[in-house]
Amino acid sequence: MGKAAVFLDRDDTLIENVPYLGDPEKVRLLPGTKEAIQKLRQSGLPLIVVSNQSGVGRGLITKEQVRSVDARMEQLMGLQFLEYRHCFAAPGDPYDERRKPSPLMLQEAATEHGLDLSNSVMVGNRLSDIQAGHSAGCQTVLLKLRAHSEDEKESTALATYSAEDWAKAADWILSKTKDQL
Repeated sequence: MGKAAVFLDRDDTLIENVPYLGDPEKVRLLPGTKEAIQKLRQSGLPLIVVSNQSGVGRGLITKEQVRSVDARMEQLMGLQFLEYRHCFAAPGDPYDERRKPSPLMLQEAATEHGLDLSNSVMVGNRLSDIQAGHSAGCQTVLLKLRAHSEDEKESTALATYSAEDWAKAADWILSKTKDQL
């Protein structure tokens, strides 16, 4: 049995969504993100970002820009010097088979890092995030800071837990994964 991990959507979960964000200077953490992420990291849980980035496939941003934005996000969260950090992205076109709601990015990360998906948690703000985690066999947290109203009812019904803020999400995650650390 592998280790539990926390899979995290990026846009409107960790940072403010700026369409096709390529400028690291425009990265803004959502309220409570830094404290919650540091709390999760201090617990020993691997944190893995899984993000649809179709702007690369559309030619609107480059992979290097996505990496720069991710690096800035990690810096703002105080994670830039961590031994373990990893971002999985689906940079292809909008029909890329790896894009959420597909569980492929989570499954790839689990294989690469020896993770147990059944003890892991996927956190996101959209139905596609919750569907990806559910399909991968993870517990799921709908973070309602920036949940999309058009699919919030369905997301809430499918999610294992719904959290109004990052503090509640982090506490719930730690309560569900403490035996897997």
